Amino acid sequence: MNEMMQDDGKKQLLHLVFGGELASLDGVQFKDLSGLDIVGIFPDYASALVAWRSKAQQTVDNAQMRYFIVHMHRLLEPDSKSS
Repeated sequence: MNEMMQDDGKKQLLHLVFGGELASLDGVQFKDLSGLDIVGIFPDYASALVAWRSKAQQTVDNAQMRYFIVHMHRLLEPDSKSS
């Protein structure tokens, strides 16, 4: 069985949600790498989006705080045609 398959036979499309305070609003360089908030790794985009929205909403008052969704499955299998 393919390493990226879940127990139910569906392909895992892993997504990482993380964030932190940016050094400036003009880029994506973080002020303090040790202060990054690793929210978690999620089995699909939909669940990652729920986590991302929650964290983004919690930090809405800090303009320099940003959260991101990384499509880990694209990094793990770059030749795959999954979304």
